[in-house]
Amino acid sequence: MDRNALHQLILQETEHYPRMRALYERALERPALPTAVVHPVSAEALKGAMAAHELGLMHAILVGPKARIQEAAETASLNIDEMDIRDTEHSHQSAEMSVELVASGEVRALMKGSLSTDELLAAVLHKTKGIRTERRISHVFLLDVPLYHKALLITDAAINIRPDLRTKKDIIINAIELAKGIGIDIPKVAILSAVEKVKPEIPSTIDAAALCKMADRGQITGGLLDGPLAFDNAINLEAANSKGIISSVAGDADILVAPDLESGNILAKQLIYLANAESAGVLMGARVPIMLTSRAEKMLGRMLSCALAQSVALPR
Repeated sequence: MDRNALHQLILQETEHYPRMRALYERALERPALPTAVVHPVSAEALKGAMAAHELGLMHAILVGPKARIQEAAETASLNIDEMDIRDTEHSHQSAEMSVELVASGEVRALMKGSLSTDELLAAVLHKTKGIRTERRISHVFLLDVPLYHKALLITDAAINIRPDLRTKKDIIINAIELAKGIGIDIPKVAILSAVEKVKPEIPSTIDAAALCKMADRGQITGGLLDGPLAFDNAINLEAANSKGIISSVAGDADILVAPDLESGNILAKQLIYLANAESAGVLMGARVPIMLTSRAEKMLGRMLSCALAQSVALPR
């Protein structure tokens, strides 16, 4: 598919998703994001990378076994003659070389290809050769939910299974950074639990209260925090008012912080599959944003994740 046809397809598919269309159109106005595509040896992985490259969302460097990448290109009927390919022997080396490209400054983002997330993260988090920062890595979903009045971020739904208080602090800081990248100057952060009151028998309410106090003490900056908040109170002002909750976050949240991976993953996928939300997502907390594209991801989701990564990696 040529560039114009692909562009028109994305405009068509974002017709009812104004926040995602705005994200995509802003991305087209920026320079292409130098990105290492890690081990793109399947047709699907290569298609997504080449589409983003063709649109100018990213400047792709394909890192993997050259012969296998060429086979994938033939399967997908793609012409990669002009692409920059960095030849490796196997997926471990693909991950390591991609991380080296970040460390050298040659690329400013990573896109996962046909290797496991664990394998990629092992290279990213390596103690001496990796690209970790002082913060824990976490995943952030960006959702355009037709029934909600603005873009909604949900975290963490993919990486940290049972985050402790210190990890939740990093999860929130990562999400605030992403929110600011997409133009939310002071994001409103709702820390979710089952109830809106602090209850010792529900540990997530204790964490929420502690995180809000950390924000009061300047340990978390850049956003406005409140919690614990039940989901309805976080996204519906009428529900918050019925409970007598006085909060500038309740009913108007930009970021929803889930108590754990299971609840975050279920919440995000419910909104995608039952509320017809469109989604994008990236990993935050490393030196560069990381796009985790799954085999089930539609082309639109892949392009929007590229646009999301670009909004963080490149200044406004």
